Amino acid sequence: MKYISYYRVSSIKQGNSGLGLEAQKSAVSHFLNSSDKLLFEYQEVESAKLDKRPELLRAIQHCKNENATLLIAKLDRLSRNVQFIYMLKESNVNFVCADMPDANSLTIGILAVLAQEERELISKRTKLALTELRKKGVKLGSPQNLTIQARQKGTEAIKQNALNNPQNKMATLAIVGMRENQKFSYRKIAKQLNENGYKTRRGKEFTASQVLILYDRYKTHSLAINL
Repeated sequence: MKYISYYRVSSIKQGNSGLGLEAQKSAVSHFLNSSDKLLFEYQEVESAKLDKRPELLRAIQHCKNENATLLIAKLDRLSRNVQFIYMLKESNVNFVCADMPDANSLTIGILAVLAQEERELISKRTKLALTELRKKGVKLGSPQNLTIQARQKGTEAIKQNALNNPQNKMATLAIVGMRENQKFSYRKIAKQLNENGYKTRRGKEFTASQVLILYDRYKTHSLAINL
């Protein structure tokens, strides 16, 4: 197989220091077999919120020219924007994520929707936190409250809360598959999840209503993206 790899770091500092980049290159290296060929490597310094990425566009075009597969270390390095992932799929270039080599269009679509939801939740939680600070009389415009470092730390803490909780992600993958492929009822899905050892984010067993919430959340975001 012929591959062209794409790496993304979210800041110039990360790009210069190799922070994050080395981990991505290591993941790609472990993915490749001895018979595979890595034709070229593209590196982008860009925010995950922005979909205009010249290096990625070059990598896509390179893949088309060489009839190669685009290789990305982690799915979340594509973008947290669902529309962007769909755009990549529609480019007719084969791509694979080193951390999810067996992922199909359904699983990638589900994870993309969940990633988009995480981004929206981060924004909502940040706004709520700022509102609470205003109620307490905190002057949000003062330098000590709005330094770049303070904002980065606050955003990163919220982000990690979302990203470090994989239970709902994995459960949603299973729920969508059982609901859409096997036409299971919500009660039967909950029973199957519990028998297979799935837990809610609070470490409890699933109920039919919790299954319904996760499935509706997935469908709502999917519909919003496709409108």
